[in-house]
Amino acid sequence: MSKHTLPTFPIEKVRTQFPALKRTYKEKAVTYFDGPGGSQVVQGAIDAITAYMTCGGANLHGAFVSSRETEAHIEEAKQAVADLVGAHPEEVAFGANMTTLTFAISRALGRTWNAGEELVVTEMDHRANVDPWLTTAEDRGMNVRWIPVNAEQLTLDISNLNNLITEKTRLVAVGLASNAVGTINLDTYKAIAARAREVGALIAVDAVHAVPHFQVDRDELGADILLFSAYKFFGPHIGIAVVRGGLFAKLAPYKLQPAPSNYPDKLETGTQNHEGIPGITAAIEFIADLGEGATRPEKIQSGYEQLEAHEGALSARLRSELATVPGLTLYQAAPDVKKTPTVAFQIDGYTPRQVCEYMAEEHSIFIAEGHFYASTLADVTGVNRAGGWIRAGLAPYNTVEEVDRFVAALRQLVGSA
Repeated sequence: MSKHTLPTFPIEKVRTQFPALKRTYKEKAVTYFDGPGGSQVVQGAIDAITAYMTCGGANLHGAFVSSRETEAHIEEAKQAVADLVGAHPEEVAFGANMTTLTFAISRALGRTWNAGEELVVTEMDHRANVDPWLTTAEDRGMNVRWIPVNAEQLTLDISNLNNLITEKTRLVAVGLASNAVGTINLDTYKAIAARAREVGALIAVDAVHAVPHFQVDRDELGADILLFSAYKFFGPHIGIAVVRGGLFAKLAPYKLQPAPSNYPDKLETGTQNHEGIPGITAAIEFIADLGEGATRPEKIQSGYEQLEAHEGALSARLRSELATVPGLTLYQAAPDVKKTPTVAFQIDGYTPRQVCEYMAEEHSIFIAEGHFYASTLADVTGVNRAGGWIRAGLAPYNTVEEVDRFVAALRQLVGSA
């Protein structure tokens, strides 16, 4: 395993910031390889949430200090998100989760769309970036076209792109990275986005599985709508939508009559998760603190470089070792295709559930199984017939030792068959 030399990374310092890593299960230290479903929460975010609740929460627009503090926390978090993805704070909206926000945006946009017009989705995406658009298409009598996935290569097939995205296309929804198999779609995304711009279609980007692992720049992507979730990158359960200002100004979400009509407030229906919002800022600060620079955006960029190098080395080690485990089938794109540190596989003779239970109960290693809401991809690859994938996802708090223990545990399982 020594062929994978890990970069310099302050792993011990990082691990001390995640109190969940102290947990034991059945007298063994827990290894969390379930990050794609939701990362562990950094101490700074926990402290920020606790501090807000301890000092007294409040709703907005009050004439008292706790109300003003709540508004300040929200403004600060939106600035942090803007720094994270290269947007403006007034373009940032918070919500219950990415799915809820996408449904709200799709319904609002659908009010301006007509029967016979078209939406484009992909076979690789999480259904949260598919079904909100399908529902709107059904409501409005629109047609839906699918960008197919190459089931062997686990990449998007864009060979017929000009026929899929046409003058009738109103929006193209595409994910930057697969939450199931880890494929990063940046190269194919560029072609998809270029074609969408040619025909004047909007671009909605699911960055939920991207933001935890590499830097996402909204303007570099040319995205009109960018969606992601703080609980995937070390923070609280809050969804985030970044909507380009010109589009946001015209967007007419369903809302209560007295609620604000200005953006981003008009997308933030009801009372927000005020206690969680300070945790978003702290989670972003964790990434920034990994790096160096004179400004927070510079620190974030540098921090991502550190994070990517660490996770990249770990995942290379993991993938190469798993490829040698008897009876194990990896579901991954070719070596020249960039991937997040998320690894999907199956093992002959065992259901995915059996493997996950064995790893948890015998080795205190937490991994997950299923289609992970990438159900179309699971259908296309045929894995749904066998209970889905087994998925192991790495985070910056994972270590070489955990990777080696994981592989050894799988070898023990197949060796006992």
